Amino acid sequence: MPTIELPHGVVQYRVAGPETAAGPPVVFVHGFLVSGTLWSKTAEELAAAGVRSYAPDWPLGSHTIALRADADQSPRGIARQIASFLQALELENVTLVGNDTGGAICQFLLDEDPSRIGRVVLTNCDAFTNFPPAPFGQLFKAFRSPTAIRGLLAPMRATAIRHSPAGFGLLVSRPLDPEQTRAWVEPCLSDADIRRDVARFAQKVDPHDLDLASKRLGNFDGRALLVWGAADRFFKLDFARRLSSTFANAALVEIDNGRTFIPLDEPARLAEEIAGFQG
Repeated sequence: MPTIELPHGVVQYRVAGPETAAGPPVVFVHGFLVSGTLWSKTAEELAAAGVRSYAPDWPLGSHTIALRADADQSPRGIARQIASFLQALELENVTLVGNDTGGAICQFLLDEDPSRIGRVVLTNCDAFTNFPPAPFGQLFKAFRSPTAIRGLLAPMRATAIRHSPAGFGLLVSRPLDPEQTRAWVEPCLSDADIRRDVARFAQKVDPHDLDLASKRLGNFDGRALLVWGAADRFFKLDFARRLSSTFANAALVEIDNGRTFIPLDEPARLAEEIAGFQG
């Protein structure tokens, strides 16, 4: 997997699609405690359609290379890390695609520096003061302590727990891949520096700050597309409609049986919507 040295540390990323793609590049932003593999099937579908995409492992708990100890691990800090990634790879007119916590970080990036963003696609994600959504607020508070993280995640070593409602089970409508979900939790279980990164992020999660950023999305002069799973228990359709209304130019696509992890539930449909939005 390629790596790139950025001011905050080393980032691993996956690339799919032709180097000579005529259309804009796609950059994916996953959420908390998952990696860029969340997008793998969507990236494959986009590659088949001639679209080049980048799926980094952002430092949200499933990354395997810890950041520098002085890196800004606030949500806005991670948004600036994404901006550094785009700059380092000289990516312009980017289609930015976010899911779950990653959708919130996309909003912070649009608020901070949208200069390299041509358009944004948000799938089921945090917005306004729903950061994180209930009932995950208590979990994020517990994750502020690096020493607590390993104990909290220890039961997730068992596939049955990871895939249950206490794990990732409520976030998808399709069966999960045990190897993929194991790789999501293993870094926090095995590496104290990764747990440090996670704790520093959890300590800086601020619903008020995201609320301000969400309400300023109308300042973004690019187009927005919301591809939303209608069966999501945490980010419901009314919430998507409210988020869509904040943009100056937005469309909402509803996916009937999709839940939070639309890239796993409907990767081909998501790729189709992204590809059709590129023009």
